[in-house]
Amino acid sequence: MQLIRNLYTGDRDDSYKRKIREAKLADQLEKRHPGREGKNWVLTTYLNTAPYGNAPNGQNINGVQAAARVYFNTTAKRLTLAQAAMIAGLPQAPSQYNPYRNPSATLTRRNDVLKRMADQGYVTAAAATAAQDEPLGITKGGYYAKRREQFFLNYVRAKLIKFYGEKTVAQGGLKVYTTIDLKKQALARKAIAAHLNPAAGDPSSAVVTVDPRNGDIQAAASSAVFGQNQYDLALQGRRQPGSTFKPIVLAEALAQGFSPSTTYSAPSTFPIPPQYGSGEIHNFAHEGGSGSMDLVTATLKSVNTVFFQLDLDVGPENVSKMAYKLGITTKLQSLPSEALGAASVSPLEMARVYATFANGGRRVNPRAITKVVRPSGKVDHPQPVKRPRTISAPVASEVTRILKKDIEGGTASTANFGCPAGAKTGTTNGPSDVWLVGYTPRMSTAVWVGYPKDRRTILSTTTAGGNIQGATVPGPIWHDYMASAHGSFCGDFQGLVPFSGTKSAGDHSVSGGGATLDENGNPVDGTGDLGSTDGTTTTTPDAAGGGSTTPDTGGAAPRGKRGRYPGNLYESPPQDPPR
Repeated sequence: MQLIRNLYTGDRDDSYKRKIREAKLADQLEKRHPGREGKNWVLTTYLNTAPYGNAPNGQNINGVQAAARVYFNTTAKRLTLAQAAMIAGLPQAPSQYNPYRNPSATLTRRNDVLKRMADQGYVTAAAATAAQDEPLGITKGGYYAKRREQFFLNYVRAKLIKFYGEKTVAQGGLKVYTTIDLKKQALARKAIAAHLNPAAGDPSSAVVTVDPRNGDIQAAASSAVFGQNQYDLALQGRRQPGSTFKPIVLAEALAQGFSPSTTYSAPSTFPIPPQYGSGEIHNFAHEGGSGSMDLVTATLKSVNTVFFQLDLDVGPENVSKMAYKLGITTKLQSLPSEALGAASVSPLEMARVYATFANGGRRVNPRAITKVVRPSGKVDHPQPVKRPRTISAPVASEVTRILKKDIEGGTASTANFGCPAGAKTGTTNGPSDVWLVGYTPRMSTAVWVGYPKDRRTILSTTTAGGNIQGATVPGPIWHDYMASAHGSFCGDFQGLVPFSGTKSAGDHSVSGGGATLDENGNPVDGTGDLGSTDGTTTTTPDAAGGGSTTPDTGGAAPRGKRGRYPGNLYESPPQDPPR
């Protein structure tokens, strides 16, 4: 009945009702596990679930293996006769016989167990006497106090409390299997350390990897030291993502039927519409001029003025909705500045967004726990794999084709490690935050660099000098990490489908492409107009894709919220390097 109490009822009152109920349940349990095999099951389960007191930190000790670890810093198989007898005597009254609190009572109880073992012939009288003469020999085993990856463990603990409640988690006894890959963790820290030296005044960094196939958080490493900084930069830190947000705007445009060859003017500055404030948007280093360019080129060169216009055309509110579809959980304000990365998001969120592109449009839920085994042996899967389709395969395929071009020869080229991948850089004003987010078919990785306690400008680093951009600081970190962490797999994206842009133009575009492109990004049957209608030079894209998307609605997209934009973010817009 003790096992019934441990596994099912948890009752401790001395009523007849409780005893009768437990007796009935015990009878049912014996019938379910008959014979010698059943008795072995009962004994093993009892030994694995019985209470053996409390550790010095107050945590419950459940199971004989945990007791051996805590009291003697060893395993159950290696216990001596005296040690085993002491542990065997604890479940009768775990608090009364706790060796840390009442060692004399524990010693008396242990010696009584040894005497009974000799009386019943389990050990010889001489062996029992020799064991009785031994001291308790209690140690404060540090096995359960050794905690690697404390930031991630805190994240897992928060998830467990959400699923099971504070009391159940505090009691202990749950065997939790997590997704973290310790090798990838080490590789991420090695890549960070190779490019940043906080002791020399360099900023901090965080690296997060999500497996696009199932959402497993394989890495969540940072340069922060737990204890000195208990703020989790990788999973909880929220900073402006800069131009790594632009693929979200691109995805919304494609979903509305814009062709990748749709052309926009690309001035060095662009005035902010009065309903959103005052001032102007400018490109990195104010490059640009009177020419124009298509959406592919604007992505590869990360041109702010083009993407600001594109956001106005597709509608800031629609961009927010697309961000949520892709994996952003932070509440957005649906303002045009967010197209350039003005919202604050976490590296985990950005890794999730790009994993959706890698998945061909299926969004994964970030998963830290694969399974939990309860003391009873019951196995739970509190975070099952979920991959709902949130954007169309043609849209996701086209974004991937364009971002592959970016890592091959655009702003993200410093991250190219030789395997098929797509990526985008991000550099905010100052710069105070620099990013590179990219993905392969099996790994979606976000790298952030900045100062965690404030948004001060990154003036220089030991390896990049004063040239601080997404391409020069997080880019090499991403490159070094992915070059080692990708393992033996170096395959290309499978299942990319054609995309067809049907929308002729937006309110701010110079011309619309309307091109149908095959899986290699080539126009089909001469469709599409890649030229400009105003006589200015237009860059012809060499990276577009094909397939069908949301049909043209025949009108302009909503313009988003009205009213003045709060603060001065427009006066200090996020920027990105020209190359």
